[in-house]
Amino acid sequence: MGPEHFGWGGWWLFPVVMPIVMVVVLGILIYFVFGRGGPRPPWSNDFDGSSSHHKDSESAMEILKKRYARGEITREEFEEIKKDLQS
Repeated sequence: MGPEHFGWGGWWLFPVVMPIVMVVVLGILIYFVFGRGGPRPPWSNDFDGSSSHHKDSESAMEILKKRYARGEITREEFEEIKKDLQS
């Protein structure tokens, strides 16, 4: 080792590693602010402030009515399934 290394010890590594660490931290920060559509916590999945569980609590009859309204099932199928659900 030459005399140029005596005063530095392991500190020569700091100017090499620190810019890389700063770029990684900045990238993570940009993802959390802009990558999720705005500054909100990652655990927040609701967009209108209501609970995200309301989609799961939809009854079978509501789903049936929506399928019929979209034309996915015929009137006969609707009536048959409705009869099964009510019994």
